[in-house]
Amino acid sequence: MVILAIMALVTGAGGAIAAWALLHLIAFVINLFWFQRVSAEPAMIIDAATGPVMVLAPVVGSVIVGLMARFGSEKIRGHGIPEAIEAILYGESKLSLRVAVLKPVSSAISIGSGGPFGAEGPIIMTGGAIGSLFAQCFRLSAAERKTLLVAGAAAGMTAIFGTPAAAILLAIEVMLFEWKPRSFVPVIVSVLTAFAWRPFLVGTGSLFPFEGMLSGGASGLLLAAIFGAFAGALACVLSVALYRIEDGFHRLPVHWMWWPALGAIVVGLGGLIDARVLGAGYATIQDLLDGDLAIDAMIVLLGLKAVVWLVALGSGTSGGVLAPLLIMGGALGGIAGHWLPGGSGPWAMVGMAGVMSAAMRAPLTSAIFAVELTGHFVALPTTIAASGAAFSVAVLVLRRSILTEKISRRGRHISQEFSVDPLALGMAGDLMTPTPDILSAKMPINEAVRFFEIEASHRSYPVVDGQGIPIGLVSRADALLWQQNGGCDVTTLGEKLSDCSLPLVTPNTPADLVAKLMISEDAGRICVVSPDDGRLIGIVARRDLLRSRAIMLEGEMERSR
Repeated sequence: MVILAIMALVTGAGGAIAAWALLHLIAFVINLFWFQRVSAEPAMIIDAATGPVMVLAPVVGSVIVGLMARFGSEKIRGHGIPEAIEAILYGESKLSLRVAVLKPVSSAISIGSGGPFGAEGPIIMTGGAIGSLFAQCFRLSAAERKTLLVAGAAAGMTAIFGTPAAAILLAIEVMLFEWKPRSFVPVIVSVLTAFAWRPFLVGTGSLFPFEGMLSGGASGLLLAAIFGAFAGALACVLSVALYRIEDGFHRLPVHWMWWPALGAIVVGLGGLIDARVLGAGYATIQDLLDGDLAIDAMIVLLGLKAVVWLVALGSGTSGGVLAPLLIMGGALGGIAGHWLPGGSGPWAMVGMAGVMSAAMRAPLTSAIFAVELTGHFVALPTTIAASGAAFSVAVLVLRRSILTEKISRRGRHISQEFSVDPLALGMAGDLMTPTPDILSAKMPINEAVRFFEIEASHRSYPVVDGQGIPIGLVSRADALLWQQNGGCDVTTLGEKLSDCSLPLVTPNTPADLVAKLMISEDAGRICVVSPDDGRLIGIVARRDLLRSRAIMLEGEMERSR
């Protein structure tokens, strides 16, 4: 843990620098595509002239992204987070230098040319690649590489949005698939390092501050929960629609390299109707929180942003999901705020938390993220109510999140439900079969062969000496080998097993350590001895380990008064 925490100082700085580079690269592409100037100064697409460029720019950018994916790396396609999860679970947390370079460049071209995406997915993939590449420079395990990959990804998200707590929770809820000090502490170090770098690279303060307050009390929480259920339903519709559109692109009789360009035509036409749907849309998020948009503008924004984002992402281009989810959730909340107490701005914040929670299956991340983005920490109970309700709807309606569904379509099912390993709760003494059948160390080999031919009811037996201390295990396979060699050997079992090493545990040995011992020693049975005199008192077999899980399942499934 300590070594990884020290290494996380590097991933934190690397994630922050990568975030700074990505933001400037996006600004450079915006200036180049929309204003025909070479500059990395912040600029907004909505300020550009309208006309044919609204359609032409997204198409040109998507053609470039398609070519980069075809001849560079196919891993740059998509939102970034599913690819990072897949690398963690199935790729030993190894990401290549090519992905680390091409992902931010392709995403900057996609977003800067008008793609309706945010920078969070690309920076998570890029920060993760930095952490993975740094880890690959050292002799580390796959689990340790995973920690540094996730640490880099969380650092990148922190640098972009200034949300350290949400970044840590995202790592836990979506990417780590564990909560251990070995991974948790380095992620904290990396995130805080990026947060310390942020004032020098990106800026200070909340990214989307606004004025306004929601009414507290039980009524406010109840309204937030009800509204959260509607936000969850919207997220479910978006998730289903996304993969229906993706299936439609797969049926097209053209190479997938050209799909982003076809999707960009829809994006450009959407931009002609409302330019707010183009690009990351951070200014639009601020307008929603400030309550500056009329209700008809928010209705158009919600529907149009959903269409262009779904088509663009379904086409396989490069870009993130978080900012579009915030815009659509904010628009839904802003519309509802015209009838709910508090106004459209505060309810836009609640809508952002609800839609993000349901889509990503990350309720804690979403609730904290909304208040960190805006600085309205007093609204945390309200965002928790909305996020929890939205999450509940999502898990009842859909089998997977918008992130894991993409991975499952590649034949890899991922569960985001974590529970305590039943083996971590028990001891060897709880699982063992007491007073097992034994063989004496004085038994000759030929008698042992006859015993396994006629009397044996188990596959293997512990062999004990005169004091009852186990000295080895004898199996049917051993007896068969002895039989093939003649079967008349009068050597005793004790003499035969004198050079064998036997793994032993005591009744107080944790059951999960017994399972690890079985794997490391390639043993199907482990002897349990008395800690006082070393005498055999029991034996643990594989079926005993499985029985502990069966007991836990019984506790979950069987109902009684």
